[in-house]
Amino acid sequence: MKSLESILANHPFFENLEAEYLALITGCASNVRFEAGQFIYRQDEEANRFYIIREGKVALEICPPGKKPITVQTVTDGEILGWAWLVPPYHCQFDAQAVELTRAIVLDGKCLRKKCEEDHTLGYALLNRLLPIIGKTMEATRLQLLDVYGVQD
Repeated sequence: MKSLESILANHPFFENLEAEYLALITGCASNVRFEAGQFIYRQDEEANRFYIIREGKVALEICPPGKKPITVQTVTDGEILGWAWLVPPYHCQFDAQAVELTRAIVLDGKCLRKKCEEDHTLGYALLNRLLPIIGKTMEATRLQLLDVYGVQD
């Protein structure tokens, strides 16, 4: 059985991260599982976690007032879910719902924020890794809303 540290070390998100930082991050990690239909987090909840999806599928959704939820992005095996734990005011921007049985590694955002405050180099490394994920989510949201509302770009 692989250790969490070896799983994280082999994940592209943590590629070339210094061993000491990987050990610190592993101290904030644990395994988690979600059944199909289970919400992982809800919009406006306090954001204190992020996930590395090991197996499964998660829908990121927004729910406009008076409308059905809109899936703006689907996160699957190997991808990262959740970035709001690092961005004040630390509130979830979307609903995240497991579409199928999903296994993940969850990282405690409060634990990581504390470690980033203590070592700004670690914080900078994590922020640089999360920015492309944030950008991808924002672009997916923009495209989905253009499609839903029939707006021309």
